[in-house]
Amino acid sequence: MTKPFQDRRPDIAGNQHIRTPQREAFQALVEYANAPSETEREVGIVLPVGCGKSGTITLAPFAFRSSRALVVAPGVSIASQLESDFNPTNPRMFYQKCHVLDVGPYPEPVEIRGTTTNRADLEEADVVVTNIQQLQGDENRWLQNLPDDFFDLILFDEGHHSVAATWEVLKNRFPQARIVNFSATPMRADGQIMAGRVLYSYPISRAIREGYVKHLKAVQLNPRTLRYVRRADGQEIEVTLDEVRRLGEQEADFRRSIVTSAETLNTIVDASIRELQRLRDETGESRLKIIASALNFEHCAQIVEAYRARGQRADYVHSRQDGAANQRVMQRLEGHELDVIVQVRKLGEGFDHPYLSVAAVFSIFSNLSPFVQFVGRVMRVIRQNAPDHPENRGVVVFHAGANIARQWSDFQEYSQADQEYFDQLLPLEGMDPGSSESEREIVPDVRQEVEVEVRAQSEVHIEELPLLAGDEAAAIRLLQERGLIPNEFDPGSQTLKPVPTTKVAQRQAMRSTLATRSMNEAARILQARGINPGGSDLDRQRLGRQNLIVLKSAIDRQVNAAVGRSAGQRHDFSRQELDLIEARFGELVAIAVAEVFNGN
Repeated sequence: MTKPFQDRRPDIAGNQHIRTPQREAFQALVEYANAPSETEREVGIVLPVGCGKSGTITLAPFAFRSSRALVVAPGVSIASQLESDFNPTNPRMFYQKCHVLDVGPYPEPVEIRGTTTNRADLEEADVVVTNIQQLQGDENRWLQNLPDDFFDLILFDEGHHSVAATWEVLKNRFPQARIVNFSATPMRADGQIMAGRVLYSYPISRAIREGYVKHLKAVQLNPRTLRYVRRADGQEIEVTLDEVRRLGEQEADFRRSIVTSAETLNTIVDASIRELQRLRDETGESRLKIIASALNFEHCAQIVEAYRARGQRADYVHSRQDGAANQRVMQRLEGHELDVIVQVRKLGEGFDHPYLSVAAVFSIFSNLSPFVQFVGRVMRVIRQNAPDHPENRGVVVFHAGANIARQWSDFQEYSQADQEYFDQLLPLEGMDPGSSESEREIVPDVRQEVEVEVRAQSEVHIEELPLLAGDEAAAIRLLQERGLIPNEFDPGSQTLKPVPTTKVAQRQAMRSTLATRSMNEAARILQARGINPGGSDLDRQRLGRQNLIVLKSAIDRQVNAAVGRSAGQRHDFSRQELDLIEARFGELVAIAVAEVFNGN
């Protein structure tokens, strides 16, 4: 049995299709995997949004010359995306798209998902992809039945989650496997740092300079004064901008009132619409959109109403909505039928819609990581490798009283370049509330490496902080137009490469057609004998079964008996068992016919 991660030589070092951070991260993993002095089991790779983290994960098993790797994602959508990057039946799979491996054999992938996958699939696989929920529970069938050396490498996508208890159980279950955590933010929302030494980190400032993510600017709304009423005693108080900032830093109730009161909420709405229209006018791109972060379900509706009142096509997604409702909203977003999408941490890790260009902050972030995750939604470039293209620009809009620019202590694990980047995006000092300018622009140096009710605001100033998105010929043309063969294919001098498949896909296809084949064979036999499939002549036990079901059930019993299986175990059929059934199918049908018709 071949081991592609050991036997194949991927084209990475001089490959122009591989991004700089992917190439550098891969080289760091190669050096780590081959250095005798590297005894620590777990390390981390930090790549910003849009810098090719998924592709780097597909390359990592080659760095370790892995026998069998396990790739774990925090949710179903990311797991499915990763599986498609490995799957050779996908014409856009990473190895083919980026010419890492132009021909097979490719590594065999399999995705753990319910009962569609079985142990035999895993044994034939070179890489197993799953979401962490599939491996939870004390009696999990995968963790119980697999030997502890089944995997020699575990790759965690969004690895800042991997310090959680469920992930730790998985690590301990395969103690000999080396572990690599991949993340854009190595700290979780609860403040826990991603496990393992950060082996490689690609600074956001460099990613912007090289055109992998958008240039950003921050728009901070600075009221000269703000008038509010304390709920406790009903006293109305007017405070200056400095006091607004101080209260935002010290009073959670004040921050909450800032982002929910109609007065301040409307200023964020107005500023974000203004920025969206400016970007659309400058680029001529009408598909650019706003993404807004809300506190809760009711707040989502409040924000949507404010945008709709201003003529914007706005809607929201939320975990309280059923899946179909959220899906309809997402279809409108992808179809460019919305100007604004509002959410409560719903469109996070793995979500990719590069036309989101304005991030409107209506929620409260207790530390930096969830803020960076949210801002990451507007960081994906629209024009690849074009750092100065006007469409590759984004804006973050927030209110001075929301305390966005305070929680930097958890960012110390990042590179110095990224600390400086975010310090300049949201500086704590240097704002002049007495300035007569309504907007002030600060250009960062991008170098190499108590409940209250808000009543009114006066003279809301906007501060901009720009930052670092019939015949053969006709048949050939049709295949080219549909993207099934390359445009340069010449039938006179080239042969078409076969469409790759995987062993697990072949097995699952064989298993899924087995029931249909039994049904078709039973129908054919009844027709040949002139027996009505809907009658009950063959139901000698008087169970109310139709003739077709009686004969099909007999065929199914013989099929199961041929490989020593009982009813309900078909999801566990291995490829070898299915091959045996295929070879003996005619014989098994004949036995079933003799049983049903008593030899007649």
